[in-house]
Amino acid sequence: MEAHIIEWLNLSVRWLHMITGIAWIGASFYFIFLENNLNRSKNLREELTGNLWAVHGGGFYYLEKYKHSPEKIPKDLHWFKWEAYFTGLSGFTLLCIVYYYNANAYMIDPSVMALTSLQAIGIGIGSIIISWIIYDLMCKSPMVKQQKLFALFGFLLLVGLTYGLTHLLSARAAYIHIGAIIGIIMVLNVFFVIIPSQKIMVASAMKGEIADPSYGQKALMRSIHNNYMTLPVLFIMISNHFPSTFGHKNSWLVLAGLMLAGAAIRHWFNLRGKKISNYWLLPFAIVLLIGLVIYTKPENKLIDQQNTNAVTDMQAMQIINKHCISCHAAKPTSTIFAQAPKGLMLEDFETIKANKDKIKAQSVNAQIMPLGNSTKMTDSERQVLGAWINRL
Repeated sequence: MEAHIIEWLNLSVRWLHMITGIAWIGASFYFIFLENNLNRSKNLREELTGNLWAVHGGGFYYLEKYKHSPEKIPKDLHWFKWEAYFTGLSGFTLLCIVYYYNANAYMIDPSVMALTSLQAIGIGIGSIIISWIIYDLMCKSPMVKQQKLFALFGFLLLVGLTYGLTHLLSARAAYIHIGAIIGIIMVLNVFFVIIPSQKIMVASAMKGEIADPSYGQKALMRSIHNNYMTLPVLFIMISNHFPSTFGHKNSWLVLAGLMLAGAAIRHWFNLRGKKISNYWLLPFAIVLLIGLVIYTKPENKLIDQQNTNAVTDMQAMQIINKHCISCHAAKPTSTIFAQAPKGLMLEDFETIKANKDKIKAQSVNAQIMPLGNSTKMTDSERQVLGAWINRL
């Protein structure tokens, strides 16, 4: 019953996280689009910095951006904050339900480092807190005025952190914590900088004063940072379903390449919105992604050395029964799952044969199953299983 309740909590919170995340990211993309596409020169009133005509859903829209504030602040002023807050809260709750509650299975890989559950959780939470402190100090330093240097230094720090986490935690947990780090930085940008700056601007406007423009500049800068962080976060959210990324022996390098490709694609779209032509960013991102596909190609050298004909069906089934059936069964005996993950039940030969490529990808190539290697599956067993699958 406990596993059943946890499964429904996982589903419910994940659903909420997805809904609020879509709302937040959609608003972020839309406002960056507005900022990049404003008419800033033609037939503008003195108090405006830009305007935009748009058509959508069968209607015409006209938007204006003020240089400072309108003469009167309307009572129905809309604040874009709850989407971010609920995305952050639901995301951290999901992290607790999936990873911290089952830290021994999801966060620890004995072949990487022998940790206790509390140590693994401490590393995860500590990395989030330290990352925000470093990022916030960077934003308050003179470096922030040099955008290219700031972006390069920030990217290198993130790659270094990725390398460190993949050598402390399981690759799956390392990936999701990099996503959590970026996502929580985005939420804290809203909570500590963007919304407080907007409150100061509104308060000044209600007094008939002109707010210090630096508050608006800081808020815009953090909003732009959030915009560039979005694609890496979205990738990491889905990466746990694709072991060829986090299951690679150099998973930190794979994630670094994917984050770089995502940032390049986002920058290309932002430049395009500003009517600035760029001919190398998008091809660079595409070539980088193709390179990653080639780089993550499974290595089968050890398996190819096996005498595949000597591996019997009985040997393979014994390995699967020993290491897979506790989770992948009609009635799992595992305390983690109430039902077989992804509905995959490996209790008969035909089902195993039909899913041989999935089994090989997870248990032989990436070696991420069983979770946390809880059943102590050996390298020789993985080789035998891989050799048998090659024969099928």
